[in-house]
Amino acid sequence: MTNLDTTTPAPQVNSRVLHYTAFATSPAGGNLAGVVLDATALGDDEMVAIAAALGYSESAFVTPGPAADDRSFTLRFFSPKAEVGFCGHATVATAVALGERLGTGDFDFHTSAGLVPVRVVREDGTLKATLTSVEPAVYDVEPADVAEALAALGWEAGELDAALPARIAFAGVRHLVLAAATRERLADLDYDFDRLLRLMHRLDLTTVQLVWRESATVFHVRDPFPVGGVVEDAATGAAAAAFGAYARELGLVPAAAHLTLHQGHDMGRPSLLEVDLRAGEPRVRVTGAAIGV
Repeated sequence: MTNLDTTTPAPQVNSRVLHYTAFATSPAGGNLAGVVLDATALGDDEMVAIAAALGYSESAFVTPGPAADDRSFTLRFFSPKAEVGFCGHATVATAVALGERLGTGDFDFHTSAGLVPVRVVREDGTLKATLTSVEPAVYDVEPADVAEALAALGWEAGELDAALPARIAFAGVRHLVLAAATRERLADLDYDFDRLLRLMHRLDLTTVQLVWRESATVFHVRDPFPVGGVVEDAATGAAAAAFGAYARELGLVPAAAHLTLHQGHDMGRPSLLEVDLRAGEPRVRVTGAAIGV
């Protein structure tokens, strides 16, 4: 497999493009995103072209929101291939970019998936953003589709963790959750890109979220993203939100819980995603730092 080079920032393809890494406090970690804070004059083809030239898994394009409010914005997300309904890491990157310019506090982001409120705070000199997902859902998945996913991944059914059954989880976009029984299985990822891509298109998936449970509330995750033209995502906020809903739906964690997700380590871009569930509140909160690169 050949991955897009995300080890260094892409060249400035447009003077309006800002470069951030999300879910990390070092340029060497996290998931890189392009952010265009004024995309009013850009058409769809131009946004796709900018995202493709950047080569990041997704980039965010910002226009004024429907409310007459300087903290209300409309966000659209593009992978190098096409528009994506929702992207968590680009949301965090955009929120931090706006927080640097407008100050910390609350923002309303209007996305094609729905309204995503975001709060930006400063902790120990670093800006962190917490997004609140749209209302999530968890769906059963056909055994034949699980078998096809495993075949594309080169995994055996016996290598799965039976305590974390396969499901499709949604918190803005859809992700197939598959849990590895060992950290070694998760670390060894060498999949059939085209075969997995076909399955994901058929099931309308944005990523496949591969998970290994280290402890009651600590998980390691990896997210193949062939539909975006990227072998693997270094940090996937949308999938983290969906996984929070999955963990709650299956009773893996209490109704109120704080989960820690480690992602990107096997790619050499360590990322930290914090997921919070609140009793009586279906929406999931995902928190991460972001810095300009």
